[in-house]
Amino acid sequence: MEAVRLRIGTFNVENLFARFRFASRLGPDEIQDIIASGWQAEQTLFEPFDPEHRNLTAAVIRAIDADILGLQEVENHETLRRFNRAFLEDMGYRFSLCIDGNDSRGIDVALLSRFPLGCIRTHQFQRQDQNPLEPVFARDCLEVDIRLPGNIVMTVYVNHFKSIAHDRDTTMAKRQRQAGAVASIIRERFGDSPGGGRWVVLGDLNDYPPSEGLAPLIEQPWTENVVARLPAGQRWTHHYARADEVHQLDYILPSKSIADSNPDSLPFIERRGLPRRASQAGPNRFRGVGADRPKASDHCPVVWECDIS
Repeated sequence: MEAVRLRIGTFNVENLFARFRFASRLGPDEIQDIIASGWQAEQTLFEPFDPEHRNLTAAVIRAIDADILGLQEVENHETLRRFNRAFLEDMGYRFSLCIDGNDSRGIDVALLSRFPLGCIRTHQFQRQDQNPLEPVFARDCLEVDIRLPGNIVMTVYVNHFKSIAHDRDTTMAKRQRQAGAVASIIRERFGDSPGGGRWVVLGDLNDYPPSEGLAPLIEQPWTENVVARLPAGQRWTHHYARADEVHQLDYILPSKSIADSNPDSLPFIERRGLPRRASQAGPNRFRGVGADRPKASDHCPVVWECDIS
């Protein structure tokens, strides 16, 4: 069977339409009322992004040129469709997906693909054993089969774990549950030793190695954090402005068989969409990026090229 060459990526776009004003301290019911109104004009609570922000987001996506791109912080499928039509029409993303998940602000995981989508499965309804009323996933673990040429099917898991939210330790247990749940979902699909399967986990896992919260997933022998192939100082994907810190929060985790079949392939992290305040990224930026805003995101997309057979 002839191998298929793919570029696989992940990107937290930090909202495609409107940025939630986190300082507003709304309750879940109030947020849902705003979302239900169609994001209409609550300017004190949401600030719509101007076209320049979306131009920069699109410039980053164009630069990494992924065939399959997992996204985080997408408001809904219609927003994704409009963004795709307006800014990425010539990129060949004929297939897109976004399913409303658990986040009370309405930010969801999503997918853009140049290849057809097959079976789709949401895990947003999975509940915690110790608290059956609470979902495991803060957003979702979106499971999608991608139909590649030659009747090859590869499964993608798009994730956005619980944020550190200014306190890494107190939120660690939630990420640990989420990481363990993703590992269990993969085992359920591909067996107790799933490293031989065709699958990849993508997403903003909201923590950096070493991490007790991510260990149940990223330290499994049947996967690899391919970003760790880069030198230690080059692995970061996020700039935290308040502390002026950089860490790896964004991951591409292929099955061991896919990773081992592409031993020399290094991931690429695109940092030119970061605001200029992130001095760790150096001086090069896309035209229009400001000191704080406009920017593409405070996350950097990661893309990895591999052969799938």
